[in-house]
Amino acid sequence: MENRDRQILTRILDEINIVSGLVSNIDYAAFMDDEKTKRAVCMTLINIGELVKALSEPFKQAHADIPWRAISGLRDIAAHHYQTLRMEDIWITVQDDIPILKGQAGKLL
Repeated sequence: MENRDRQILTRILDEINIVSGLVSNIDYAAFMDDEKTKRAVCMTLINIGELVKALSEPFKQAHADIPWRAISGLRDIAAHHYQTLRMEDIWITVQDDIPILKGQAGKLL
C-alpha cells in the first residue's frame, strides 16, 4: 500500500470514529429529532466520501470488496441533494454500513 493511501485510510477511520461517536448515545427517534446531529452526521459522511475519492485507483481495485463507488456516491447525494435525503437511510448507513467499513478499513491498515 502506498503511503498516501495509508494516510487517507487513516483519515477515513478517524471520520468513522467521529460519526460513530455522534450517534453512540442516541437512538433512532433522538437522531430524527436532532437537526444538529443529522447535519453533523451527513457532513462526516461527505468527508468519508471525499477521502474515498482521493484513494488511488489501484488501491480501490485491489480492494474491490469494499463498495468505494457507493461510498463516494452517497457523498455526492448528501452534498448536492441534502434537502431530499431520507434521514432514515442515513441512520441505517451509520448503524449498519459504517461498522462494516470500519472493520474492512482497519484490516487494511
